[in-house]
Amino acid sequence: MTTDQIFAFTVIAAMMAVFIWDRFRYDVVACCALVLAVVLGVVPFDKAFSGFSDDIVIIVGSALIVSAGVARSGVVDTAIKKFFPNLNSVRTQLALLMIVVAVLSAFIKNIGALAIMMPVAFQFSRRSGVSPSLYLMPMAFSALLGGLMTQIGTSPNIVVSRLREEMTGTSFTMFDFTPMGALLTVVGVTFLLFFHWLVPSRTKQNTSIEDAMEIANYTSEVTITAQSSVLEKPVSTLLKLGDGEVIATAVLRGTTRMSPFPDLRLKEGDVVLLEGSSAALDRTVSSGRLKLSGKPLTERGQVQADIISVETIISQESSLKGLSARELALSYTRGVNLLAISRRGERLTERLGSITLMAGDILVLQGNRRNLTAVLQDFSLLPLAQREVLLGTRRRAFIPLVILALAMAATAVGIAPVSVAFFVAALGMLVFRAIPLADIYKSIDGPILVMLAALIPVSDSLRTTGGSELIAGWLGNAAASLPAWGALGLILVTTMAVTPFLNNAATVLVMGPIAASFATNLGFKPEAFLMAVAIGAGCDFLTPVGHQCNTLVFGPGGYRFSDYPRLGLPLSFIIVLVSVPALLYVWPVG
Repeated sequence: MTTDQIFAFTVIAAMMAVFIWDRFRYDVVACCALVLAVVLGVVPFDKAFSGFSDDIVIIVGSALIVSAGVARSGVVDTAIKKFFPNLNSVRTQLALLMIVVAVLSAFIKNIGALAIMMPVAFQFSRRSGVSPSLYLMPMAFSALLGGLMTQIGTSPNIVVSRLREEMTGTSFTMFDFTPMGALLTVVGVTFLLFFHWLVPSRTKQNTSIEDAMEIANYTSEVTITAQSSVLEKPVSTLLKLGDGEVIATAVLRGTTRMSPFPDLRLKEGDVVLLEGSSAALDRTVSSGRLKLSGKPLTERGQVQADIISVETIISQESSLKGLSARELALSYTRGVNLLAISRRGERLTERLGSITLMAGDILVLQGNRRNLTAVLQDFSLLPLAQREVLLGTRRRAFIPLVILALAMAATAVGIAPVSVAFFVAALGMLVFRAIPLADIYKSIDGPILVMLAALIPVSDSLRTTGGSELIAGWLGNAAASLPAWGALGLILVTTMAVTPFLNNAATVLVMGPIAASFATNLGFKPEAFLMAVAIGAGCDFLTPVGHQCNTLVFGPGGYRFSDYPRLGLPLSFIIVLVSVPALLYVWPVG
């Protein structure tokens, strides 16, 4: 080995050891590894920051924004409540998510399939009271497995098809991958369904101050209209929309105040006092098509644009102290609606307009940015962590789905590469106001992207220093005396081991010719060996950085680097055990 090769292997080995040690945050470790690689000369100065322009960084960041836009649209809530109203078993929910992701991944880009279903996983998590980490990693692995089933499912299959055409004059067809891909998907999904507990329950590592300040006891009032989905239905149906996180404190029918018994049927014009977090209230209002308190905010007869909702605290100096919302008449005098009130240690059971405001009360106010800014200044109100809330904001329900569908269609027919299609989709979410500008940057998850950008040139040092060719030479010497199943297994295992450090398409370009030369030197047909390379490159279960799907769930799932091999290593072992005999049966080497 040359000095540069020794340095490259040393940097990567040390970085992996620190990742698994898990004492420092992953983006810091990756940046330190990059600096060390530059100092040792294995990454040139002019390539040190090449990772920031890499397609993988763009794809992951854009997919996070697109997924957030789909989640914010409210379509996911509506679909779950309509099609899976009683799907409460965690195992059944996980099975549904993995099967849908795997099937979608066979025909569209697996990261797109995962982005579609991630909001569903968060909904199931909230409904079942378990961590999203229970769902996200198995879903990512299912997306990788599903991509094995067709030629277009994943990049390694496309590259392998081209290699076969160069060698034999005949490319693999669309469904030549299906027998092996379907078998491995069934085996893998079954394993994940019963052994997902190998990954401990995690919470998101980069929790923001906004998340920590979530208010759980807002009081709000809603009106049942002719368009409400709960009209003439019992109160219990209304509360189900909040997934158990919303309670009703009273039902007002005209001048009569009624106790909210579960079997009480709701009539048009009923006013229901609800208590819960702003997010739970928002799900209830949007799913039930309920009318919040206040009046429609219009300007010159038109519905105002840029309507937002913010949480504010009444300060000791505020002139609102001792007044009620009815006395203030903010809707008429300031063009701002009061949607909800929270008072620490107290359950509010009066109508919002009748509550006398106190210092320390937290209000949810709705209006356009200009009016809200003036109200906050004039009444000495303090915005809570400068955050906006969804309650009372308009959602463009189907626009995010249309944007995502167009992006995936563009990649499927070859109009645009994945990076460009998803970048345009993320931009579309902003242009069509499917997600606020402030939420765009919250969704991106900066530490994940910095880690990826720093790791890409470090990982590429294996190729630039000739380390990958060195591994290939060792491999050739080891396989020369092995039987067919042994050589096939060695190719598969080596490809799996190399993939976390190279782009999976690059792995195929390195390992494909090696596999073909094995087959030629040993007198075997090349198809089984090329398929083994495609499977090994597609089954990257060992790290969060080897494939975009693994990276996409890393931050939202709150995973640690060492969590991936805990579940991925036994899954990889099973894939090898099943693949070798199945390959020899489906693609005979003799």
